[in-house]
Amino acid sequence: MSDCIFCRIVQGQAPARILYRDDEVTAFHDLHPQAPVHLLIVPNRHIAGVAEVGPGDEPMLGKLFIVARRLAEEMDIGDGYRLVVNSGPLAGQSVFHLHLHLLGGRPFRWPPG
Repeated sequence: MSDCIFCRIVQGQAPARILYRDDEVTAFHDLHPQAPVHLLIVPNRHIAGVAEVGPGDEPMLGKLFIVARRLAEEMDIGDGYRLVVNSGPLAGQSVFHLHLHLLGGRPFRWPPG
């Protein structure tokens, strides 16, 4: 999708500090970090959000979490981090390409707000 910033990052058409890339998933630093470590992990294929996930997407969804765990260890936050998926504008989703936020490096409180 040409107007999707995450699609453009995946395709190498927009700048990003990429930490991980394979055939299914790309991970990069968030431009507006909310924690000392704030990474975004996205499927390479455009999926607007959770509501558009379908049968057959299970392996890719699992891969998002495997990559998150690996990156948390590499970023030395494996002892505690938060994974967040915002679904829809009322939940704070501002880029409509499914993505997992990996946040760490500081204490978090509950409820998140």
